[in-house]
Amino acid sequence: MLTDSASGRAAARPARLRFSRASIADAVLAPSPAAMRRIALAGVMASAGIILTGAAVRLSQSGLGCPDWPACTAHSIMAGGSTGSTLVHRWIEFGNRLVTGAILVIAAVVSVAAWRFRPGGGHRRTDIVMLALAQPAGIVAQAVLGGIVVLTKLDPVWVSVHFVLSVSLVALAVALHVKVTEGTAPARPLVRPDLRALAAALVAVVAVMLAAGTVVTGTGPLAGARSVARYHLPLAGATQFHADIGWLLTGLVLALVAGLRFGAAPRRARRLGWALLGLILVQGSVGYTQYFTGLPAGLVWVHVTGSVLIWITALHLLFALRDRGSVTATSGAVKASAAG
Repeated sequence: MLTDSASGRAAARPARLRFSRASIADAVLAPSPAAMRRIALAGVMASAGIILTGAAVRLSQSGLGCPDWPACTAHSIMAGGSTGSTLVHRWIEFGNRLVTGAILVIAAVVSVAAWRFRPGGGHRRTDIVMLALAQPAGIVAQAVLGGIVVLTKLDPVWVSVHFVLSVSLVALAVALHVKVTEGTAPARPLVRPDLRALAAALVAVVAVMLAAGTVVTGTGPLAGARSVARYHLPLAGATQFHADIGWLLTGLVLALVAGLRFGAAPRRARRLGWALLGLILVQGSVGYTQYFTGLPAGLVWVHVTGSVLIWITALHLLFALRDRGSVTATSGAVKASAAG
């Protein structure tokens, strides 16, 4: 009896494994709206993750841990040998390259799922496919830019361009995550035009703030080793400009939160507004703390993380101010049309 029981459990394990693999394959090759949303969310997380690992590379001054590209050194694709950097720096930089490869795989899965996604058995959604295909294409471009950054010895202009491309990929991933839940009806405004304009302005200011942040880092001590080029700007002035954008952003989000509160906005939009305000207040506190404590790398990394969360939340808030119907409603209409 014990032997039969043990053999039964052993037989069940491969069966469960096969079932799990089949479920994953079905989710990618024939995704339901819920599965497609989860896959798109994985794309958002992957796009955000590469920014955070890239920030860890720069803030730890490991950007030249691998001085060559696409291999780590002229003699090795791996982080081995001697490159003039410590072993830790070599593996931090090489690890970031490995993460980029893993994220490219995730982006490919997102693209395949989007291509196979047909809500309710209807037609393929071109808007969803284009947003999904932009992710692997953007990651390849990001890898090429990363190579330029390394080969130019961390030129601050190329580092900034690399970061701007990264946050653009996050925006595309967020747009895909929203689109897979929506129908194809014309956008119907859910708030007054002035509030929608204010939300769009807020997104634009966040984008400027992110770009200004790269200039501050490229000017200060965390741009890399002393031999690494920097922006020829006064650090105090660049930091003050970045802080001024933060104060402008705070004013805009306060006005938007008040407008949403008293303008009969949807509950989700109001919650996103409050979340955005909370993130900006925390971000400001972290920013001033890091400045007055000498820019500790760990705290600066927390600041970068906060910037990415603010960017994602601001984008979701803008999308939450209009409605295109539900993808499930579209699926129902397709089924009804086919039945008729």
